[in-house]
Amino acid sequence: MENETVSKNFIENIIDKDLEEGVYDTVHTRFPPEPNGYLHIGHAKSILLNYGLAQKYKGKFNLRFDDTNPTKEKSEFVESIKADVKWLGADWEDRLFFASDYFDQMYEAAVKLIKKGKAFVCDLTADQIREYRGTLTEPGKESPYRNRTVEENLQLFEEMREGKYGDGEKVLRAKIDMASPNMNMRDPVIYRVARMTHHNTGDKWCIYPMYDFAHPIEDAIEGVTHSICTLEFEDHRPLYDWVVKELEYPHPPKQIEFAKLYLTNVVTGKRYIKKLVEDGIVDGWDDPRLVSIAALRRRGFTPESIRKFVELCGVSKANSSVDYAMLEYCIREDLKLKRPRMMAILDPIKLVIDNYPEGQVEYLEAPNNMENEELGTRKIPFSGELYIERDDFMAEPPKKYKRLYIGNEVRLMNAYFVTCTGYEADDDGTIRVVHCTYDPETKGGNAPDGRKVKGTIHWVEASNAGKVEVRLYENIVDEEKGVYNKEDGSLNVNPNSLTVTSAYVEPELLKAKGYDSYQFVRNGFFCADIHDSREGAPVFNRIVSLKSSFKLPKA
Repeated sequence: MENETVSKNFIENIIDKDLEEGVYDTVHTRFPPEPNGYLHIGHAKSILLNYGLAQKYKGKFNLRFDDTNPTKEKSEFVESIKADVKWLGADWEDRLFFASDYFDQMYEAAVKLIKKGKAFVCDLTADQIREYRGTLTEPGKESPYRNRTVEENLQLFEEMREGKYGDGEKVLRAKIDMASPNMNMRDPVIYRVARMTHHNTGDKWCIYPMYDFAHPIEDAIEGVTHSICTLEFEDHRPLYDWVVKELEYPHPPKQIEFAKLYLTNVVTGKRYIKKLVEDGIVDGWDDPRLVSIAALRRRGFTPESIRKFVELCGVSKANSSVDYAMLEYCIREDLKLKRPRMMAILDPIKLVIDNYPEGQVEYLEAPNNMENEELGTRKIPFSGELYIERDDFMAEPPKKYKRLYIGNEVRLMNAYFVTCTGYEADDDGTIRVVHCTYDPETKGGNAPDGRKVKGTIHWVEASNAGKVEVRLYENIVDEEKGVYNKEDGSLNVNPNSLTVTSAYVEPELLKAKGYDSYQFVRNGFFCADIHDSREGAPVFNRIVSLKSSFKLPKA
């Protein structure tokens, strides 16, 4: 049997080399979110990449919260992130950690740097530190406090911990190189005074480590081998390496950067989403118009569709944008064979079959999904009064119109052939009722004499129909103007991003519970809203329409 060629991404090639050369004897990854908001579609790529690598190499995967900035962090965000990661299928088992678990060790690490002469307490203000930092073309200036003695620095740092100084009055800085071409290496701040209550440690601390100092320590303590992060941290890697080297960890982790997942015409910035929530434009971080993972789940996306989307996007070092249509393609592909196809009328007019036995209701058998027989069949009621879509009838049809108009015969899906005989309209021309006759010999949708019809329309029997709320979504931003206003940076909000309407549905759909999803014939895929659906009264969110502009690139 010939060896199969397996294509690997650049991260896998690095890992393979590390294992071959004995740099590491295992693979240990982590997903390290800051609990200051809900995760979005971009985070899904990082979650699935880190978890997937741990699975592929039979290693370990950690979920770790980088909770070093209590000003923006909440327990609500911690719980939402855990739910999202679990829903995507990334199982951290018993490997759940918090950066705050290591605050004592981080403090001791800072003391170690001071004793080595590699850190000092600085009294410059934040503005002065920025001024002293220099520019991309000019080196920075050393702080006048840079050469304090080890003993003085130890005492001042202990006093910082004891709460003797106010916020911003003193900071601890690494002593590296103010002339470095990398701005991150110009004596960065590694600890600051911040009198804040922490969601995990309460009021135990009034000093907190900075992310660039804390993160490599967390990785090293947990035994992470490959610290995989997004491309904006590439310039931070020298500082990451400096920290683990100076703290003399025996098996230092390796940072590897990959390109972020950018989706066109969507809002992912936490401050923008927060404002949408606060202004009441959306009903929360999981509003189905957003692309937070919780919002996609509520709208009806599946973990499988998001995994497929991330797989199609691939892993690279070059930033690029992906069209939202690709995400829609993935959910259509995932649902089309899995979900039953039901009939729902979103813009109804009455169809009266004048020659159907008055008062009679019969039950017809219909397949749940014509492309997947395993989903079985169901019984649907049929009578002489139905609802059909308004655009399935035209009084004056254009050429090639194949649906109902006076004198034309069409197929009622899974039922009979009907021929239009007339209609009733209001004074303003609005059509209320369409009249027709049916051919009882065409039960099931086929004529015994072999005659064909060009049009097939769906319907719902009127007396048994359920009336439900339906929500139709468009992009939350105005795509023509772009996501952000160039003048002031505000969002260009689309005022028509949500349309709430009602629909008549076949009785089976009234059984839907939160997260149950279906294809509504010709109208798209819909999901019962987890928050607003009630027993016998589901509320349906449209996940995606049936038409797609996205085509998979040829191999």
